[in-house]
Amino acid sequence: MPDRVLKGKRCIFCESNKTYRLADGRIRCKECGKKYSLSKLKKDLEVLHYFCLELSANKTARLLHLDYGAVRSRYMMFREKIAEHSRDNFKRLSGELEIDETYFGGRRKGKRGRGAFNKVVVLGILERNGRVFTKIVPNVKAPTLMREIEEKTEKGSVYYTDCFKSYKSLKQYGKHNKINHQKTFGKGHNYINGLEGFWSFAKERFQKYHGINKNNYELYVKEMEFRYNHRNSNIFNELLKIIYK
Repeated sequence: MPDRVLKGKRCIFCESNKTYRLADGRIRCKECGKKYSLSKLKKDLEVLHYFCLELSANKTARLLHLDYGAVRSRYMMFREKIAEHSRDNFKRLSGELEIDETYFGGRRKGKRGRGAFNKVVVLGILERNGRVFTKIVPNVKAPTLMREIEEKTEKGSVYYTDCFKSYKSLKQYGKHNKINHQKTFGKGHNYINGLEGFWSFAKERFQKYHGINKNNYELYVKEMEFRYNHRNSNIFNELLKIIYK
């Protein structure tokens, strides 16, 4: 059966109206060359909808009568697209910046906080009234943290941190305000409560996962970063732009 021109049907990728239906039922765009199945696309959008609502892959699979492995694979693809978008479209943070690190991972006996064993260390930089940036780091030594801060922030910004020694050299990049958490959680304009709010936002959502592969933590952390940075937007529409750009 020959391909048929679909008049008035725009390509979902490039919006060209030069689309054709192939013999196997899929749509092909003459302009960008991409092929897709409308029925598969419909299922993908349904999965994306539940992902945006923060339903687990298991629950989404049950609701849509789909294979759990297939849904989980789509969820991971969404996270990979988010992480890729974050890397490719990053702009340096500036102005008043809160900086802190936290630890992700299952509950374990022993030391907590800085120096905790077998935890994933995440550095966070929050632009007040703006975005948050996250990065998994191998350690909390000064060279490691300073390298990320230098690369991700504009020199001359105002930095707020606790009194951790690794932040000691921040003054070379801009004004450095320290909060002594042994005495206070903040005073006046001197606080890192905004970033601590993000950590709570992320960890609350991490609790629903029953174990995350350590190699995938970056994808989950970047998902939380994206959700937080678009908390006042329509997440579904934002992800449509990224996944089906």
